[in-house]
Amino acid sequence: MASVEGEDFRHIRRMRDDRFPYEIAAIMPGEFFVSRAPMIVYTVLGSCVSACIRDPVVGVGGMNHFMLPEPKDGANDSWGETTRYGSFAMESLINEILKRGGMRSRLEIKLFGGGRIYEGNIDIGARNVEWVLNYLKVEGFQPVKVDLGDVFPRKVYYFTDSGRVLVKKIERLKNRTIMEREQEYAAQLKATVRQKDEAVTLF
Repeated sequence: MASVEGEDFRHIRRMRDDRFPYEIAAIMPGEFFVSRAPMIVYTVLGSCVSACIRDPVVGVGGMNHFMLPEPKDGANDSWGETTRYGSFAMESLINEILKRGGMRSRLEIKLFGGGRIYEGNIDIGARNVEWVLNYLKVEGFQPVKVDLGDVFPRKVYYFTDSGRVLVKKIERLKNRTIMEREQEYAAQLKATVRQKDEAVTLF
């Protein structure tokens, strides 16, 4: 696929599955993927949200996976880190589709995730859901499919050419791995922020 997409997404893990006709790009929290050629984008969502977006006329489509709505205090960092935030993940995905010939007025958008998979008073998934629905409203988009909230993690397979989505909800008893993965990712984000703070010298 490097010949099709250049170097833009070489960091994304690719795999094959006999059940599917196309190569699969597996994205993690903070990542997104766009393809002009028919592919499947796959991810696993707990409290995170993914937007599946394509231009059905030119067949360019992709998906993102974000964990937090937007950075605090207007922080802005590198491409590889900002896409963990919905505010950057949405803009990055849309812009890459437009760069490949898509038109904003034709974009077809589907939303998934935002499950309440943690016990406690803070519902991270609900915050992500509220944010992304408001983002689309402000930007003038109307999603054609929404599968958000509930208490289940989700496996999502998105076909970039047709816009077809396969969603498998995972039993709560089996979601420990997803919870641990999100917690580990959240810890990595905090560590990154601390390292940046420690690296800054004020004069």
